[in-house]
Amino acid sequence: MNTLGKIIKSYIFYTLCALGISLSIIANVGVSSFNSMNLSLANANDIKIGTVTIFFNITFLLIYMILTKFAYKYKYLIQAFSVFMFGTLINYFTYNILGGITDLSYIQGIFVFTGGTLIIGLSIGMIIHYNIITFPMENLCIKISEMSKISFIKLRYSVDIISVSISISVSLMNGLPIYVREGTLISIIFLSSTINFSKNYAEKKKKDKILPFPENFKNT
Repeated sequence: MNTLGKIIKSYIFYTLCALGISLSIIANVGVSSFNSMNLSLANANDIKIGTVTIFFNITFLLIYMILTKFAYKYKYLIQAFSVFMFGTLINYFTYNILGGITDLSYIQGIFVFTGGTLIIGLSIGMIIHYNIITFPMENLCIKISEMSKISFIKLRYSVDIISVSISISVSLMNGLPIYVREGTLISIIFLSSTINFSKNYAEKKKKDKILPFPENFKNT
């Protein structure tokens, strides 16, 4: 697949991921670990969750730039643009497209959240696979994994634990609802494993396509 095709598909999955996040928010059964931190900080400071998401992703991007010694300038520019686009899409889906959905039952909320989480995980895994317009946090985890030999999934789970801790602390200090709920548990169970599954599946399919024919097929 050429670069343009990867860029187009990456942006499609970026959009799907933003939709998945918005679905998990409007489900109102808690949110994923990272988004629980973003949501608590957003509400504590009366700003939109997509805006907080932009801030943290830019922070992750800056750390990644330092670890890679500023060697991929073109990639950094694409990531920076994508970060702003992603946060804007989250705000648009959450507050405009889905903002009027407020009467979901508890069971409906669980189904909506689970669906949104699977969309997020599968989308992130594919974006990592294409490696053109990657998410700064996942990209940073991959880089640290390469440098430290700690597995990607362990690093990603560490981010989840830190995010939950910050979210609960911010909510308690500001008298906000606790956004770490059953939805967060669903996310911890499924999100990182879904990302890993999607990424590995795409890489396996790619390898299968480029494997050479066995010798006995070459001579027939």
